[in-house]
Amino acid sequence: MAFDDDVTRRGNVLSAILDWLTTGYPDGVPPQDRFPLLALMRARLTDDQIEAVAERMLSDSGDLSKIDAQVLIMKVTNELPVEADVERVRRHLEDAGVDLDWDSPQRGAA
Repeated sequence: MAFDDDVTRRGNVLSAILDWLTTGYPDGVPPQDRFPLLALMRARLTDDQIEAVAERMLSDSGDLSKIDAQVLIMKVTNELPVEADVERVRRHLEDAGVDLDWDSPQRGAA
């Protein structure tokens, strides 16, 4: 049932995006606006996906690094992670009581 809900939610989001584009560009999207629009429409992780990434990081043994978060986000989105999503994962982990120091250089990094 969760899969059906996800498909319905995605369909509603897609419909809203198409309605917005049709209203804003009744004659079609001009070529010079296509790339900026695509950049604005880049995937952002849902709250459930953020929680899943954070839980996966907690269940894995070892240090919790920013790189680990980026890799897991990339597995979910099939795209390079955006910093905003990495930050959301960090906040979720810290809210769970995990002490992170992602601003310092990673161990073993040159």
